[in-house]
Amino acid sequence: MFIQQEPILVEVLKQPAAAPDIGVEVVLGMFELAGVALLLAALGGIVAGAIFIGIRRVRDASTPPTDTEHVRLRI
Repeated sequence: MFIQQEPILVEVLKQPAAAPDIGVEVVLGMFELAGVALLLAALGGIVAGAIFIGIRRVRDASTPPTDTEHVRLRI
């Protein structure tokens, strides 16, 4: 009546270590990285703006004005 079976073998592995919680150092590192990225973007914008303003001034200095001075906006 009873059927003889081979025993079931279960391999027990070590459970992996629990992941550490996000610490203050990680949060500060994220803010530091974001600050550096914003600083680089601001510096890039200033450099690009200076280049465009310089190109415009050189171009305006090389061509004589066609309008009267009170009509022309020097922005």
